[in-house]
This record gives sequence, C-alpha cells and structure tokens, in this order.
Amino acid sequence: MRIISGIYRGKQIHPPKNLKLRPTTDFAKESLFNILIHQFDFENLDILDLFAGTGSITYEFASRNVRSIVTVEMVQVHFKFIQKTCSELEMDQVTVIREDAFRYLKNPYQSFDIIFADPPYDHPRLAELPDMVFSTEILTRGGLFILEHPASYTFSAHPGFFQHRKYGGVNFTMFSSDTANQS
Repeated sequence: MRIISGIYRGKQIHPPKNLKLRPTTDFAKESLFNILIHQFDFENLDILDLFAGTGSITYEFASRNVRSIVTVEMVQVHFKFIQKTCSELEMDQVTVIREDAFRYLKNPYQSFDIIFADPPYDHPRLAELPDMVFSTEILTRGGLFILEHPASYTFSAHPGFFQHRKYGGVNFTMFSSDTANQS
C-alpha cells in the first residue's frame, strides 16, 4: 500500500499481515482524489474516515494537508496500526478513535466537510449509512459523504444522491448535503 499524492507521495505503508481487510485499491483512491481535488480546497477541510481499516484514506487526506481528520476504527489491531503510522509520519491533524462507526454517527461531536465510509462489504447495516449521516448535522453545508460499497447496492434513489463511480471492483456513491437539502 502506498500514499498516492501530497507531501507523503510514494510512501509505502506496510500493514501487518494478520489484518483481515479489503483496502481500497490505489487505482480507486487515485481516481477518487482526482475528483475531490477539483471540488475542494483541502487545507480548509475537516474529514471523517469511518471503518478506517488500514488508514489508507486517512493517510491520503493527511498527505494533502487537510485541517483535521477524525479516524474511526473499532478493531483494536487496526486502531493501533493507524495510531502508530500517524505518529511515525507525524500526522498531527489526525485523531484516531476506537469506536463502532454506527455508535459514533449517533452522537457526533463536530461536523465534517467530507465523510468517507468503507464498511465491510458484508456488513448487515451498510445500507443504513446514508440515512444515518443525513439524520444529524454531521455533514457541513456543501459537504460530501462518500460510501464505498459492493456493486450489489444502489443508492441513486436516496435524496442526497450526487453521483456513482465505479473503478474495477470498487464502487463509490457520493452524497451531497446540498442535494439532500433540496429534497
């Protein structure tokens, strides 16, 4: 796994082999960030990374100098790995929280400009995430919620639906707070 762009561009990250994950591919990450770079001024963004896994998306945002990142990961070994990597790379804008992402969404303590969620593809509550995000004030006005999910899900009927992108086996559905507020 490597960091695609920014101040840590090319930096190789080596997660322990015992992590049971499905990291977002480099191709999908690069494509996603090519979209985001044209929509946002990264230095003024507050980011929430849910189901962070290896922390791959967190590192990409940190490498691009976002203002702050809250990274939520429930699995202890993943949580510790992200903490260690952020400390080694001196990513001081990252706060790593060990908590269930669904529990975190119920009581957000701040709002975010971009929320990224990459739940396990077989998670029984995956389809609830868009409604949970839009049921609170966790997403700022003009904010974007990005959900990575398997091809078996479609969210185009959701009031906050903005666009869907597919990169190989990776599907991103993006939801906009502006779109949801128009409904």
